[in-house]
Amino acid sequence: MAETESAGGTVGAGGVREVKSAARTVDLLELLAARGDRPARLQELADALDVPRSSMYALLQTLIGRGWVRTDTTGSLYGIGIHALLTGTGYLDSDPRVRAVRPYLDEASEALGETIHLARLDGMDVAYLATRESHEYLRTISRVGRRLPAHAGALGKALLAERPDTDLPDGPYRALTRHTHTTRAALTADLAGVRARGYAVDREEGVTGIVGFGFALHTATPATDAISCSVPATRLTPDHEQRIVTVMREIRAKIEGAATGAAGAPVWR
Repeated sequence: MAETESAGGTVGAGGVREVKSAARTVDLLELLAARGDRPARLQELADALDVPRSSMYALLQTLIGRGWVRTDTTGSLYGIGIHALLTGTGYLDSDPRVRAVRPYLDEASEALGETIHLARLDGMDVAYLATRESHEYLRTISRVGRRLPAHAGALGKALLAERPDTDLPDGPYRALTRHTHTTRAALTADLAGVRARGYAVDREEGVTGIVGFGFALHTATPATDAISCSVPATRLTPDHEQRIVTVMREIRAKIEGAATGAAGAPVWR
């Protein structure tokens, strides 16, 4: 049984103890992924995860051999490997909701000419699953696989509003710009507005100069996915804002109407 194989692990989901070596491997990969373009040295990784240097070196060499970690020509710097990308792509390709939403993202992009996103709530973050970039504004705001704090953007706030405020952490919350909500009181007041109007608005809270409009997709209860439209604040007029809201509401209705679910498809947690 898994419990007898996991001595020293902590109790996880379903009352089964974690396998310590597996948990350490995942922690390492997540740490390397979070560093992005900042490669790490052996001692940095050992210190960050509180692992003996010799154990960390052996783990890194194993993962390098399997393509999950890469190293430079000197063998002293480490970064996330290509197999992480391949596995992430497999996740997107295997998810029926992502496949179903993609054509509607194209439709919204063509109708509005702005950047359109699909994201999923993961704890107190949102993970971007698909993006259609604006042809007029080519600065990349978010990319597939990127995570951002849910409290600091329209996508995240649209999904947090689907849940009771009692689920929110006490704070303070990390500020991404000078407009980010950093207190629980400010965020809950904003979420009340989201519930009243039926969509979230992010006025330069996540990225300076960018306004976002987020719409939760009611294809699960509570909603786990949301779509959004992002536009430079300098180009946002009242008429354009109303056009964005109208189109995105229509797109949401189409997605929800088409979400009948494939027969026999698993319902993922």
